[in-house]
Amino acid sequence: MTLGNRAVVLGGSVAGLCAAGALAPYFDEVLVLERDVLPEGAAHRRGVPQSKHPHFLLNSGRRAIDELFPGFEDDLIAAGGLHLMPSMDAAYLERSGWSSRKQSSMTMVYSTRILIERVLRDKARQVPNILIREGVSVTGIATTGAGTAQGRVTGVTFSTATDGVERCEADLVVDAMGRGSSVSDWLAAAGWPETPAQTLDAKVTYTSRWYDLPSPEDRPESWWWQHLVVMPTQDKEAHPAEHEFLVNFFPVEDNRALACMGSWSIDMPRTPEGFVAAAERVRTPLFAATMARCEPHSEVHLTRSTGNKWRRYDRLAPAPSGIVFIGDAICAFNPFYAQGISSAAGSALLLRAWLQSATALDRGFFQGFLAQQRKALKVPWNMAMARDRGYECATGTETLPAWQRRILAALTWPAFNLITGAAREDEVIDEHFARVFNLDESLGDMMRSPRVLAGLLRYQVSSALGRTKVPFGFDAQQDPPATDWTPPGPDLASTPAGAATGRTR
Repeated sequence: MTLGNRAVVLGGSVAGLCAAGALAPYFDEVLVLERDVLPEGAAHRRGVPQSKHPHFLLNSGRRAIDELFPGFEDDLIAAGGLHLMPSMDAAYLERSGWSSRKQSSMTMVYSTRILIERVLRDKARQVPNILIREGVSVTGIATTGAGTAQGRVTGVTFSTATDGVERCEADLVVDAMGRGSSVSDWLAAAGWPETPAQTLDAKVTYTSRWYDLPSPEDRPESWWWQHLVVMPTQDKEAHPAEHEFLVNFFPVEDNRALACMGSWSIDMPRTPEGFVAAAERVRTPLFAATMARCEPHSEVHLTRSTGNKWRRYDRLAPAPSGIVFIGDAICAFNPFYAQGISSAAGSALLLRAWLQSATALDRGFFQGFLAQQRKALKVPWNMAMARDRGYECATGTETLPAWQRRILAALTWPAFNLITGAAREDEVIDEHFARVFNLDESLGDMMRSPRVLAGLLRYQVSSALGRTKVPFGFDAQQDPPATDWTPPGPDLASTPAGAATGRTR
């Protein structure tokens, strides 16, 4: 059953395309308005500056997109995306040394943001009633009864380089214009109250450079890994600033990788020379040595637009009908935590579920959707707050009093070490932690599980007695060991295409 003649989506990036997929079964026409002229292939464009940095497609996100556009994951892998098991295919430097390599329950698909968008565009263009108009600048919204209980968004205005200003009526409008969306300002100008917002900016800056990898036969035998991760130091003694960096050497399609360094409130390199020099000072020589064996494919790209911001449309009294908000347009996260794409796809999937059960797009529909979306957004939001609130440099409405911030900062690393250490030894904790990382479960729900609490206590005791089963802390100045420490018996997860196998390589 269709719920209207036309739905209009503002923005043709991941959030907008996911929203279009959710809307298509319930409207005669879904019109996507995109400011950029979209490339035919996988290419960067002005409206997505983040595309030059690594993007994790979390399991919850890839499943949500696959439900909205069946076959998306298969098409992404066919186009070059890598289906890997991080615990086997990634080398992790945590605390004082390399983590052990072992099978786990989690797999991931690695690719560039531009490939994700290209595959999504291809899938959307196959849906007959989705129309994408490019080179369009949205200039405002049309409303009726603004600021009242009957207030509703009824359409949008937009302009093109050739046709001037146009007005488009819509039964439903979706704001997917990202962090820079002006919709909240347009609502206030029309007569609704100013939209309250929660903010926290931990001054994260990160810098990336693309590299062509050596051919497989030209790589060192020690390169059993495909993904390299260096966590920030936990050392309280004096150390180089680069030891505070979160580092990734992130594999993508076309035999390439993205080298990325990021930090909280530290100046990051902007030039190729500075990038290489900084890489040589991180906690392991492997990062710089790996880059030296590769061929640079790009200049250095730096990003500072990393603050957390949640526009609380659910707190407007009254909230407008006729419009919903998806992705960064409603809740933008510190990109370090890789939550943006998956959160947007999850909101789009939730929208589809509400449309499926709706009989009319009345006020109850929009209030109910906002309330349910708020619950879903709390999971990634609280995860971002749990880390970023601990930094003295953080600013915004969600900062903590100094004494609370110091307590949070003091507890964050010990709690993380306990959970990741226990996950190496306990399959149940490993599965729960993978679900938390992939936004399938909240950290609070995980920590309320009696089985998880018992496992954490058991690991704490075993660690104190020196009786842990899986070794940890291999010398960071040496190559990470290739030994597979998976306990004998059935695999914890069926090995995906491209995942490492075998006990030692």
